[in-house]
Amino acid sequence: MLRTYLFKLILGVYFVLWSPILLLGLVSKNLSRKFVYADAAGVLVLARWIAGIKYCVHYPHSDVADVPAMPDGNKRTDGKSIIAAKHMSILEIAVISKVVPNTFFIIKRELLWIPIYGWAFWRAGMLGVNRKRGKTNMKKLNEDVEKRVLDGYTLVIFPEGTRVKPGQYVPLKRGLLLLAHSLKLPILPVGTDAGVYWPKRGRMRSGTANVWFEPLLPSNASLDEISDAINRHSA
Repeated sequence: MLRTYLFKLILGVYFVLWSPILLLGLVSKNLSRKFVYADAAGVLVLARWIAGIKYCVHYPHSDVADVPAMPDGNKRTDGKSIIAAKHMSILEIAVISKVVPNTFFIIKRELLWIPIYGWAFWRAGMLGVNRKRGKTNMKKLNEDVEKRVLDGYTLVIFPEGTRVKPGQYVPLKRGLLLLAHSLKLPILPVGTDAGVYWPKRGRMRSGTANVWFEPLLPSNASLDEISDAINRHSA
């Protein structure tokens, strides 16, 4: 438990130290994105050095010689799909940000209210939504997502709508389907077991957390199909 307390303390200090850098980055979108994602990459380093948490990324295999399909140059991660990811910790957010270029996230709007960090998220192109039922302006969200996708960015969304514990089942939100259907974007499910090592609450455990990129699903896939894919390997 001491390692957990130490990690959270150092992580808090780390975020504070990054605040003035993120503030400087607000002068431009590109600079803000660079600093936000560099900040996220540093979290992976701290998780490994202090908490002993490494990570391993798994990609679906192609039909040719069972060779893993890497993200760069792959149509599944070139900005023409929606990444629907399981959310258990900060770790999978940082990993996806690192291995998939030009991502942007749909996050709860309250995160955008955080001084400096929230401003940086907004400046970097993150989209905030009201998680209360019926409050999200889907037409506006659809337009914002479409614009970013046309600009070459890849949407990452957490369709369960919240961080979950290992073994916890949470029905997916229908907003994912509305976006996929409207924009005719295929869906790339991503699963993880990061919550085993970096739980929402309690002691962190050293080990290798996994992030699985599953085979691409069509834009008209059902919520059950997407949920099955996201949870296929997840804890």
